[in-house]
Amino acid sequence: MNQLNDVQRISMGGKKTIHVRVNGKIIEKEVPIRMLLVDFLREELGLTGTHVGCSVEGRCGACTIALNGENVKSCLQLAVQADGTNIMTVEGLGTVESLHPIQEGFWEKHGLQCGFCTPGMMISAYNLLKVNPHPSTDEIREALVGNLCRCTGYEHIIEAVKYAADTLASMSKEERDKLLTY
Repeated sequence: MNQLNDVQRISMGGKKTIHVRVNGKIIEKEVPIRMLLVDFLREELGLTGTHVGCSVEGRCGACTIALNGENVKSCLQLAVQADGTNIMTVEGLGTVESLHPIQEGFWEKHGLQCGFCTPGMMISAYNLLKVNPHPSTDEIREALVGNLCRCTGYEHIIEAVKYAADTLASMSKEERDKLLTY
């Protein structure tokens, strides 16, 4: 029997089994070839913190996740493209009992209003603080490019990221590394 190539499989609307690590949990799941990564996270895994805001055009950043340590707009990627990757969504940051410093920052500094953009903002902040523990205001602004907020005016979000950076800086290296590794 001949193997179908990817183009044939896509045109037939087939399925493929993918293996991903999401928020530290290994997942193996068969998904439709054409399923968007954002839909996989929300519908298949129930991780509804990843939002769809711009009708899958990649403009708003509400669906931003960390994929192998890089910011990715999950509305612009197919789930099958994530096969073999390590993903972190906003649900991977902390818990209700133990907020991540980024979550604390958004709470303490009023970095959210309606909350729709917040998951993408938090993931972008997370990836920034992994590589730059003491970002300037301009560096924070640059890291948040592509994440649109219609409510806050961004100043409180920038303060929230600074709060998180300061909180992380006050921790031991072991504590900090634990919070910035998924």
